[in-house]
Amino acid sequence: MNNRRLRVGLVGGGQGSFFAHPHIKAIHMDGKAAVVAAALRSNPEAAIEDAKNWAFPIKGYASYQEMIQDQKNLPENEKLDYIVIVTPNHAHYDPAKLALEAGIPVFCEKPLTLNLSEAQDLKSLSQSHRVPFAVAHTYLGHWSSRFSRFLVQSGLIGEVRWVDSSYLQGWLAHKSEEDGQKQAAWRTDPSKTGISNCGGDIGTHAYMQLRYLTGLEVEEVSARLESFVEGRNLDDHFTTYCKLSNGSKALIRASQIAIGHKNNFTIEINGSHGSLIWKQEESECVRVLLPDQPDRIYWRGDVFPNDGFLNDIPEDLLEESTLPSGHSEGFHDALARLHRSFAQDVRSYNNNDDFHCDGSKYANVEDGRLGVAFINAAVSSNQEDGAWKTIQ
Repeated sequence: MNNRRLRVGLVGGGQGSFFAHPHIKAIHMDGKAAVVAAALRSNPEAAIEDAKNWAFPIKGYASYQEMIQDQKNLPENEKLDYIVIVTPNHAHYDPAKLALEAGIPVFCEKPLTLNLSEAQDLKSLSQSHRVPFAVAHTYLGHWSSRFSRFLVQSGLIGEVRWVDSSYLQGWLAHKSEEDGQKQAAWRTDPSKTGISNCGGDIGTHAYMQLRYLTGLEVEEVSARLESFVEGRNLDDHFTTYCKLSNGSKALIRASQIAIGHKNNFTIEINGSHGSLIWKQEESECVRVLLPDQPDRIYWRGDVFPNDGFLNDIPEDLLEESTLPSGHSEGFHDALARLHRSFAQDVRSYNNNDDFHCDGSKYANVEDGRLGVAFINAAVSSNQEDGAWKTIQ
């Protein structure tokens, strides 16, 4: 496989953007990929100006349409290997569609699109053109998330009976969108964020983490979406009671008005033989609670098989830790792990080899579609006073 440095293009990420910068750090972390081009703003003049003032040399484009179209005219050694879409939600679909039609792999922020028809279209295009597609559910990239997935799906805590997956923040407890807070302004604007703010922004993370760790699907939801801040157009508090594909139940909840909480993302899985707890703010470890035994805490980089509970841990999981135990990985490392995994599929795609894109290493386009379907079902349920709605 050709191990040359991959060339990456950004869509979005201009002045005032938050999420472009974690992606850039993640892409550059191991030196095997680099951002070389960008369409940074929706305003063409501002896009070119931002590119000129970028922290390192990049080729600036006035629009993502121009950047994608230009790929046809470039020599092979200058073409982009994939693009990263870091725009607000309403501007995910069109650049992703154009890239897929041009045969360019896509790494897109979540939620995938504003509506289900757009999400289905991207899934169909990715499949018909056989192009790799990733959705940026960053928390799947933590080593501890992958370790938790192994523990649950190998049956070590027994059959899953109940899951509580919650993401609590407090940054929207006041009407920040009226105080010049750019991130708050677009997230609370239905034309830019879609039919749900809190659910779409962080509830989808809680939903995806449940699916990723357990391997189960959320089949039906009964939901309540609430706006506690007066005058806000979209939800800032999101609660769903869920029926899972093995017959068990779950609670998926999110809040952005929980004062004092920063990024308190926690999932607890109760099985027939034990329980597992994963916390984003303590992502170096996984807690396992077993009957009639002391609680077990497994630290990243300090896990050994055959300890009376663990056995047959996959070698790639043991080797994947990037730092010795006690030296903390973090958000950027998690995102880098996703980019690194995606890059392997991009290299296979470039070489006309098979690639998997199966959701085991990063969220794929079907995971993104299901995230949109989950939000649709929750909003529909809320409109009908919590009626059960099927996710399709």
